[in-house]
Amino acid sequence: METKTHEQLHIFFLPFMGQGHTLPLIDIAKLFASRGEKSTIITTPANAPIFTRAIQTSRSSGLDIELLLIKFPSTEVGLPEGIESSNWSETAEIAEKFFKALSLLEQQIEKLLHQYHPHCIVSSSLFHWTTDLAAKFGIPRLIFQGPGFFPLCASMSVTLYQPHMKVASDSEAFVLPNLPHEIIITRNELPSYIKQDDETEILKLLKQCRETEKRSFGIIINSFYELEPDYADHYRKAFGRKSWHIGPVSLCNTAENDQSARGREGSDDQVHECLHWLNSKKPNSVVYVCFGSLNSFSDCVLTEIALGLEASEHQFIWVAKKEKDDKEEWLPEGFEQRMEGKGLIIRGWAPQLLILQHEAVGAFLTHCGWNSILEGVTAGVPMITWPLFADQFYNEKLVTQILGIGVSVGSRKTSDGAVKSKAGVKWEAIKKAVTEIMDGDEAEKIRCKAVALGEIARSAVEEGGSSYSDLTALIEEVRSFKS
Repeated sequence: METKTHEQLHIFFLPFMGQGHTLPLIDIAKLFASRGEKSTIITTPANAPIFTRAIQTSRSSGLDIELLLIKFPSTEVGLPEGIESSNWSETAEIAEKFFKALSLLEQQIEKLLHQYHPHCIVSSSLFHWTTDLAAKFGIPRLIFQGPGFFPLCASMSVTLYQPHMKVASDSEAFVLPNLPHEIIITRNELPSYIKQDDETEILKLLKQCRETEKRSFGIIINSFYELEPDYADHYRKAFGRKSWHIGPVSLCNTAENDQSARGREGSDDQVHECLHWLNSKKPNSVVYVCFGSLNSFSDCVLTEIALGLEASEHQFIWVAKKEKDDKEEWLPEGFEQRMEGKGLIIRGWAPQLLILQHEAVGAFLTHCGWNSILEGVTAGVPMITWPLFADQFYNEKLVTQILGIGVSVGSRKTSDGAVKSKAGVKWEAIKKAVTEIMDGDEAEKIRCKAVALGEIARSAVEEGGSSYSDLTALIEEVRSFKS
């Protein structure tokens, strides 16, 4: 923690209510506090448990960080009491009500700004109204963008030039215009909302977010310059947006307790079980399989994964999440008995940071969420890419085509957009991808690239590194704005 030699800045943080957004913003709040500033995180009662342990460990180490609770307007928009997170948005109707509720938080945030007089507010891009609210109080609003520079540039390319409108079918390939590399994609790989004809409430919200981004003070990106230098430069020059890369922010969790507590829903016993199992394995011998905190699969998809992992003949840790009920018919007969000692199935939460950093882990089969991509990069682990939705198909292109640290399993959306309920990826493709990343002709080359990139990632957040320096510059700009 840095010694304070100036007036302390007070920063408000307002994370979007979804674990993929919440966890990195907790880390960003800790980063500001580690520089001697005061961080206040604002959330709702149902979301508070995910913050509590991180706040406690941070305060015990001397960081000036606190949690403020506000009421989520569930009943005002017709949601059942207690639905305060995007995790519960299982239908389009619930999702629309949830996003409508976000705009109703403005009045409570305004009261807190009156009461606490912070010097800056950092909020998710979905809280578009915080731009005008910050201007009302004469303070800067910084946007936290969940994705990295590459997926943001890819998204802007599609939004501005609409290349998907010039092809005849969803499966026809086209090049994303005006990007530093030739990125080939299909309409099926674009986020679903881009192809919608009707202007839904969510589409209206996204348009409002894009407009207020232009008037905000700038954007915080969870990335590091050396990961995507062409796209960091392109984003700033082509779109004229001020931005600061300060990641990988998960690296602020240096103690094992901080890493094991991140996003925890389980117990210490689960952590110990994972690490004990991994400790018995040889270096680079285990495939870690996880599709993020939100994604669950139908029986047929889970069966293909099980068959593919078994056929690969490699050891694995698999975080398996099933849709709807808890029955286990999807497991092939005798699977767990045959995989005893060779495969560990986790149902629910897993200590991902600790697993990825373990020397036994030799590959990461991932859904390509940005947090998972960065955590894999930081650990220096090669990846097998299986994107599901949103910007994950963009992220796959970064890993496989630009960075060269992974192989694709061949995930494609079906005509109705399904990748989680229909077995579009068969066990043979899973076996092939696992075999290719673990013992293929290019495996050692890919591993060397991944390890080198991991070392660069860790250097970026150390004093003198690119992300450390960008955070310093950002703090000074906020301080100058205050003056």
